[in-house]
Amino acid sequence: MANIPKKLLSVPSLLAHVLGIPAFMLFFVLIYSPNWIVAMLDMQVGRHTFNLLMVMCIVLGVLCVSRIPVTSVRKYLNHFTWLRYILWCLAEIGAMAAFVALYLTLSARVWAPDGGASYFSTLGWSAALVGSIVIYPYLLLNFLFAVLEKPEQQLPEDELVRLHDSTQQLKLVVASSAIVYIEASTNYVIIKYTEGERVKDYQLRNTMKTLEPQLRKHGIIRCQRSFFVNPRHVTALRKDKEGLIIAELDVQGVRSIPVSPNYYDNLSKLL
Repeated sequence: MANIPKKLLSVPSLLAHVLGIPAFMLFFVLIYSPNWIVAMLDMQVGRHTFNLLMVMCIVLGVLCVSRIPVTSVRKYLNHFTWLRYILWCLAEIGAMAAFVALYLTLSARVWAPDGGASYFSTLGWSAALVGSIVIYPYLLLNFLFAVLEKPEQQLPEDELVRLHDSTQQLKLVVASSAIVYIEASTNYVIIKYTEGERVKDYQLRNTMKTLEPQLRKHGIIRCQRSFFVNPRHVTALRKDKEGLIIAELDVQGVRSIPVSPNYYDNLSKLL
């Protein structure tokens, strides 16, 4: 099953769900006032408005507890399919219904003249109350953020670099233009690349010597014993106070890297 649009796990989506769903519930009940919902919340003692506000707070609380942690780690969720997302939404609605039923059961024992119904009896009405209302903002918001998602541009196959580890397992597929530089680190290499406006690191268990033929085909060349660099990101070559040659890069937040005299001429010709 296809992955969900990334915008569904974005901060704007978080705010829209956390604030929009409880607000929709509040206004829906206040404006349309379905008789069975009014009777359920009123408890025969005129507590309709107060209980409605408490139900809205429960819905808000469930959404905050559910959505904020997931949104905070969204960059690690590479395989969040529609099936998982739908099950997640259903779990949220189920949690809302369960806590609303618990609140109404306990509240009825205090305020209702007849002591109210049992928890499991109230749970059915609570599920109908919550589910029949929040389904509309859920569908609307999910549709809206899915439509707003920009389709990803498919890069030609020859512009993609497929990086394998030392056991020939495919670990990273990245556009050649996104790679800024690659640095050796003991038994690993650190791949510095861009994704949108963010700069990322990927640690790959392999050697510079093994990767060099593949990288050279994509225009990424060695500039020092421990570095490969993408000439497309080099803005200048300069000497520091100690006479060492440094390559300045055009990616904000990425440090300059050293250039060996043995590789200087080859790199300078490509700038």
